[in-house]
Amino acid sequence: MSDDAPRATLSALRGRLQAGQQELRQRYLADGDAEAMLRGRCALIDGILRDLWREQNFPAGPALVAVGGYGRGELFPASDIDLLILLPGEPDAALQAQLETTVGLFWDVGLEIGHSVRTPAQCLAEAAADITIQTALLESRLLTGNRELFESFINKLHQSIDPQRFFKAKRLEQDERYLRFQDTPFSLEPNIKESPGGLRDLQVILWIAQAAGLGSSWQDLQDGGFVTPEEREHLERSEASLRRLRIRLHYHLNRREDRLLFDYQTALAEQLGFAPTAARRASERLMQDYYRNAKSVTQLNVILLQNIGAAIFPPPDLAPRPINERFQIAHDMLDVTREDVFTRTPSAILESFLLLQQDAALKGMTARTLRALFRARTLIDDAFRDDPANRALFLSIFQQPRGLVHELRRMNQYGILGRYLPNFGAIVGQMQHDLFHVYTVDQHILMVVRNLRRFTMDEFAHEYPFCTRLISEFDRHWLLYVAALFHDIAKGRGGDHSEQGTVDAQEFCERHGLSAEDTELVVWLVRRHLTMSNVAQKQDVSDPEVVAAFAAVVGDERHLTALYLLTVADIRGTSPKVWNSWKGQLLQDLYLATRRLLHAGGEAPAPHGVIQERQAEAMRLLRYFALSATVHERLWKQLDTVYFLRHSAEEIAWHTRCLHYRPNDEKPVVKARLNPASEGLQVMVYTRDQRDLFARLAGFFARAGYTIADAKIHTTRHGYALDSFVLLDTGGRDNDREMLSYIEHELTGRLIAQTPPEAPLAARLSRRLKHFPIAPSVSIEADDKGAHFVLSLVAADRPGLLYAVATALAAHGATLHTAKIATLGERVEDTFLVSGGDLDQSAGRLRLEAELLELLKV
Repeated sequence: MSDDAPRATLSALRGRLQAGQQELRQRYLADGDAEAMLRGRCALIDGILRDLWREQNFPAGPALVAVGGYGRGELFPASDIDLLILLPGEPDAALQAQLETTVGLFWDVGLEIGHSVRTPAQCLAEAAADITIQTALLESRLLTGNRELFESFINKLHQSIDPQRFFKAKRLEQDERYLRFQDTPFSLEPNIKESPGGLRDLQVILWIAQAAGLGSSWQDLQDGGFVTPEEREHLERSEASLRRLRIRLHYHLNRREDRLLFDYQTALAEQLGFAPTAARRASERLMQDYYRNAKSVTQLNVILLQNIGAAIFPPPDLAPRPINERFQIAHDMLDVTREDVFTRTPSAILESFLLLQQDAALKGMTARTLRALFRARTLIDDAFRDDPANRALFLSIFQQPRGLVHELRRMNQYGILGRYLPNFGAIVGQMQHDLFHVYTVDQHILMVVRNLRRFTMDEFAHEYPFCTRLISEFDRHWLLYVAALFHDIAKGRGGDHSEQGTVDAQEFCERHGLSAEDTELVVWLVRRHLTMSNVAQKQDVSDPEVVAAFAAVVGDERHLTALYLLTVADIRGTSPKVWNSWKGQLLQDLYLATRRLLHAGGEAPAPHGVIQERQAEAMRLLRYFALSATVHERLWKQLDTVYFLRHSAEEIAWHTRCLHYRPNDEKPVVKARLNPASEGLQVMVYTRDQRDLFARLAGFFARAGYTIADAKIHTTRHGYALDSFVLLDTGGRDNDREMLSYIEHELTGRLIAQTPPEAPLAARLSRRLKHFPIAPSVSIEADDKGAHFVLSLVAADRPGLLYAVATALAAHGATLHTAKIATLGERVEDTFLVSGGDLDQSAGRLRLEAELLELLKV
């Protein structure tokens, strides 16, 4: 086709392309045949490209070649069309112009192509230097043109490939790809193509097999003895499932997108026939199906790459070393002595993991052991679970000094853990849309076990020094691992998962012969695993009555230590963003205060005794600054009992140092320092009480890029506000030290001028909040003494939330005494102690509740 060719021809081809793609779409949506759709799109594009090429009347030399996924014969709805124009030599000016015209026509027709123009020598040179190019060329397919040139090039390409180098490069490429996706298939927004367990894991197997001349299909690998018929069928089912999902995603968006973002999960779930249940969303059911499929893909990827690797890298002919009649060591790998070991002796399934724990020199399992294990998983039935020998083996895995986490993960990957504990199997791949867990339930549980194990390991002692010391003194600490395994096992059933999980934990402990004392501890931990976190983050841990109530719950130091260790491991296992040193300090303060109380007999000390103790410690600290013995008197006579109960001795000393010479100063005093107990800043504000003071402070801190983690609001006897805040940086700027003088100077100026409260800057809500909103809740209840009200709210976190609450409280004339701000990912659970205004009347409280509920809606 020349430049002046009839535009009708281009228009006809364009119409043919559009009609063909629309027909493919309608057919696929009707029958769901992924392979037919992929091959059909290839055939459609093949025909159009060949017609355009022929119309150009090229000389006999060039060849038009499909490469990459198009060469493989798979074209997803929005995939690019990768082409190679292969030339026998450098093109002259006329041919170059002709090629440029042709490529332009490809685009004019409506084809989104990626193309290169190369000679065979150039292709081979680039392939030798870049494994990605070599892989794309490996799947070359002639569309039209010079067949002899193409076949000669393909022969040279195959001759140039070093299978061992190719294998190493693709394994390294896979390892790097896994790292980009946190080495897990269980991301909440996985990439169907690139994530572990995605299509790329299957493609890399076939690429390596093709490079080594072992075949280019699953049937070829079965014929070569690399996979069994069952494994081939499993591979084909897994591949088909991933293809269907990717096709649906492309059609849903009408563009290329391989990430299963929250934005698309619900729509895809509905299209694929997943219906919601009372306890689970349709999207959660879709994603659980995806995760289980991805887990199978990673299993088979390991088995096949080991098998193919053994063919490409023949191991030295060394006789295996026997371990017992069931197992041997072959090339530092655990190997079964015969293929039917697990069938003949089912208990060897659990024994294999125990052996890996007991011999640190073992690097893993041989491919035939993994294959046999994969096939044998269905042998784990009720009779297997009831066998005392199997129960003893399973419990022994928890009691080993090393390897627990690796083997639990391996057991989970190959379906053994879920078969032995069916309730665990039910939560494999189950999502958690609570806005702070970033792992599926099973992965979160194993992360908690991992964290507990790290407390026992010397190499992590610098990261968890307090936990390391506690667990080293904790007898039978393996019980904590059992509690961790069950603490969230009842997620997704509806109702209180802590209570429901105790039933599973009780049954497990009794079936596995744990003593009554150990059973009680495990079951109690499962029931109470959220208690310490709730107390530390929502109540005032400096209040002796709070500590006394918590001490009554734990009862003794063993239960206290166990709950503390499990709580730290649990919070750290939800998301890297949820844990911070401030939460760690709150938990440690609660632990230490409770332990002191338990040692003293469990009775809460009288408030007067607590105050005397804190005042004495504050005076001791003040002496380090060469201050007189009477330095505190002017300030302290203005402070009441509540102040001394709510502040630590260190905080009292800091306030006294800053204010002892000006307790009646008319000028506001703002002091900021790095938080001595954890991360972030501590800010003290001392000024004559002002209207809307807390709203003004909340707005200022938010605009400065900080969130309030803790607030202690106090009014002195002579009408001054003495407010203390713990602030955390919301942007990860790592410039807290530089912000100290800014906060002191700017905030002082605003307080002097008494400027109106400034609302925080607007910011976008996260996509997770958009698709998985939290229904806000607000409650206002009188405290035990009836003097104050406890305002509790749960809502989605967003910029300006605290400012909005403060503004609402000010509008009702309420006085804020304390604020506990608990941020869990993108969910906040805040507690405020308030009094005054119209809160004394029930109508006023109801109005405030209604207003807050409206404010908290996203």
